[in-house]
Amino acid sequence: MNKTKIKFFLTKNKEQIRYKLISGNKPVTIIFLHGFMSDLTGKKIKSLGKISAKENVSFFTFEYTGHGKSSGMISNYGIEDWINQSKEIIEKIVKTKNIILIGSSMGAWIASCLIGKIKKKIKGFVGIAAAPDFTKDIMWKNFSKKIKSTISNGNIYYLPNSYNSFYPISKKLIDSGKSNLILTKKIICDFPVRLFHGLKDETIPASFAIRLSKTLQSKDTIIFFQKNGDHSLSERNDLKKIQKELIELIQNTF
Repeated sequence: MNKTKIKFFLTKNKEQIRYKLISGNKPVTIIFLHGFMSDLTGKKIKSLGKISAKENVSFFTFEYTGHGKSSGMISNYGIEDWINQSKEIIEKIVKTKNIILIGSSMGAWIASCLIGKIKKKIKGFVGIAAAPDFTKDIMWKNFSKKIKSTISNGNIYYLPNSYNSFYPISKKLIDSGKSNLILTKKIICDFPVRLFHGLKDETIPASFAIRLSKTLQSKDTIIFFQKNGDHSLSERNDLKKIQKELIELIQNTF
C-alpha cells in the first residue's frame, strides 16, 4: 500500500524544501523534477502519482527554492543552486537502488545535469517539453540590448509568458545557466531515454527534444512528438501517452 507524505527538508544551506513522497513496496522510485515557476500542484504530478500507486513503486518530487512553499525568492537562485539542492535531497530521501528520472521543462535540464551524479541508480529517463540551456538559447539570445543591460546591472526583467503571467529573469539565473549548459556535451546513458514534446509548444521549440537526444547518448532513445501538445503537455491525451511509457519503464526494471 502506498503512503503519502508531504514534508519539508532542510538543506545544508538552511533552505526549506517542500517535498512529496509516496512510498511503494517495490524497489523503484520515480523522481519528478518540475519546471521554472512550477510547484507540487500540477496535473503531471497528480498523474504520475497515480501510476506509482498503481504499480506499487515510490514517487518523489519537491519544489526548488523560490518555488511553491519552499523558502527563498526565486530571483536569488539559479540552475546550479537547484541542481545542488536536487542532488542533496535525492541522496538523503530516496532509499531505493532503482530510479526513473523525469524532468519537465527546466526540470529536464536539471535532471540531465544529475545523471553523472546518480548514474548507477538510473533505470530510465523521461523528458517532458525539455528545456535545456533555455536561459541562453531562448532568453539571452533573443533579448534586446536594453533588456540585457537591465539584467546585467542586477535588475529583474519580467518576461511575459503564455500563462498570462511573468518570468522574473535575474542576473543569477542567466549566469548560472551559462555555467551549466549541456547541449554542447555528450552524456553517456546506459538506460532508456524517452522524450515528449508538443508540436504546438510556443515556449520551447520541438527541436530541443532532438538536440537533447544527441546530448543524452543512449542506445534506446525514443522521441514522441505530440501533434496538438503545448508546453505543459498536461492534457488527458498527453498524460496517457506519458503514463504508458512510464509503466513500461517501471516494468522493465524487474
